[in-house]
Amino acid sequence: MISPETTTVTTSYTTFDSPLGELLLVGEESVTAPGGTALTFLSMPQQRGVTVQPHWRRDPVSFAEAVRQLRVYFAGELTRFELAFRTAGTEFQERVWRALDAIPYGTTTTYGRLADVAGVPRGDVRALGAAIGANPLLILRPCHRVIGADGTMRGYAAGVERKIALLTHEGALQPTLI
Repeated sequence: MISPETTTVTTSYTTFDSPLGELLLVGEESVTAPGGTALTFLSMPQQRGVTVQPHWRRDPVSFAEAVRQLRVYFAGELTRFELAFRTAGTEFQERVWRALDAIPYGTTTTYGRLADVAGVPRGDVRALGAAIGANPLLILRPCHRVIGADGTMRGYAAGVERKIALLTHEGALQPTLI
């Protein structure tokens, strides 16, 4: 009996000090991605669900292009990321995440409008919200650009204050004067 071949995927990570705190970038080997690594997660402080695992390899070199683009973004000189992603959501989540990719820099949209773009019936807007909340690529897939129909800042996996900071950085919100 021949045993099936198993493919071992190497997961690597690095961290990046950003204006929003330390970001954790996680990726998997990919022959088509710049630096040989496709991003699978980008998380921020206080975000639940992603922690460095003992078997992951720290490898800042593999994330050099992602870190470069994030630096340029935070400097106000980049409005669209050009990076290789590899996510493992359900078909529904992936559809919602692709709709997030279409929200232009410096703008916001509502959950209802995003549901229309993603082809999600209005009765399933809670499922849409759950899919947005499960977005593994914060900042890169701009779930921070989705707001309530009344203009309120709804939840954000890394905290509403970071959502407001990102929207202000992108010019979608005016800075608050104190």
